Amino acid sequence: MDTRTVLAFSAGTCVGAGACWWAVRHGLPSKRTTEYGSGCRPPLPPLPHPGEGPFDFSKFEEDEVVAEHLTRNVQFFGLPSQKRIAESFVVVVGLGGVGSHAAHLLLRSGVGRLRLVDFDQVSLSSLNRHCNATRADVGMPKAECLAAYFRQVMPEAQIEAVRAMYTEETEEHILAGNPDFVLDAIDNIDTKVALLVACRARGIPVLASAGAGAKADPTRLRIVDVAESVADPLARAVRHRLRREHGIADGVPVLLSTEKPRVGLIFGGEEGASPLDYQVVPNFRIRTIPVLGTMPALFGMAAASWILCQLAGKPFVPEPVFTIEIKQYQTQLHRLEDREHARFGTSAGVQVDLQEVEALVREYWRGRSARQAVGSNDKGLGRSIGHLALTRWDAGRPASPGNLVLLTQEEADAHDALAQGSQGSVHDALALQALRAREPAFCARVEAVLGRVRAQFGC
Repeated sequence: MDTRTVLAFSAGTCVGAGACWWAVRHGLPSKRTTEYGSGCRPPLPPLPHPGEGPFDFSKFEEDEVVAEHLTRNVQFFGLPSQKRIAESFVVVVGLGGVGSHAAHLLLRSGVGRLRLVDFDQVSLSSLNRHCNATRADVGMPKAECLAAYFRQVMPEAQIEAVRAMYTEETEEHILAGNPDFVLDAIDNIDTKVALLVACRARGIPVLASAGAGAKADPTRLRIVDVAESVADPLARAVRHRLRREHGIADGVPVLLSTEKPRVGLIFGGEEGASPLDYQVVPNFRIRTIPVLGTMPALFGMAAASWILCQLAGKPFVPEPVFTIEIKQYQTQLHRLEDREHARFGTSAGVQVDLQEVEALVREYWRGRSARQAVGSNDKGLGRSIGHLALTRWDAGRPASPGNLVLLTQEEADAHDALAQGSQGSVHDALALQALRAREPAFCARVEAVLGRVRAQFGC
């Protein structure tokens, strides 16, 4: 290569580099290679609906953009269930780490109307766990920060930002409009209890989130009835207040972690200062809880998953929070075999193994008699089932997973006697019909559980 060629090549390189610098500096458009091939993808057409304009979510599948947005949800839930989600109205109270992430996923999953409630502002210290806030948002009300972002994600959704604390005075406004669900993501006990009581009185489904602070293990998250919420300090205090002051012992689902707190509360004020000088709102905490930012996000997404499945009409049965020793399941299987042999002269009708007995007792009957009220004797994380027994619900059908009910041994004996006393035949279905007529609520509850078992086991 001669000198003239080298100089020409060098000059061309310099000119090209200068042109690239000038283009970047002055914002000229450039082509990019995408996963779909060389060149830019054509831009999406502008959304046809204004941020808060009318949009009929009952027909979202007729809108090309929204239908594509929700494609994966429709594939998961089916169109009818996704329409139920799209037509739903959810109120999220508390927009910190848990509430912001939950609201975010509810929106992205197609909830058509959201009311976002929080009295507080975005702070620098909350950026480690908030779902979308940036440093530019510090000082902005949390509700408005979320709403502004949400209107970019799903412009068709109705987003209402309410900058208020939940109190008796604001209750009517916050819970107005017949919400389909409420998420309680409040970290103050008094306010939390008041909201749960109000939702219970109004018949509004609600999920309460316990504390995500001072914890790190994502495998410990559980959704339990408030009656079983002894594993978390905040949930335990709420449980006590609900039962003592309002007579609510069960029926409120709680999202919690069974992990013990790794660190304690911290007061970050100046040495010698009075903690009350740092209290922004009366009766709210002064000390702070150290938070690993991933945990509130996990709580929020777990809460959103629970709410979405409830709204879709496809609820899941959470993993129980309590533990039962394996030898107790072995005892249950042997007890069932003995009962079958005593009634029918053989245990050949037993169509369950040890693993299926464990699933039935723990996951479906929750380690208690089908006749026992939730939480009437549920304390601690361990549970004894020595007083219980599995028996056939319908004596005319085999002892398969979908036909076994868990009762106390005395209740099981009485249930077995019903069939034997009916014209001397253990296969007479009239006994079960009579029980349905006599105790319709109990039978409906049992048969709902058995229906879930049959769907899961295919029996």
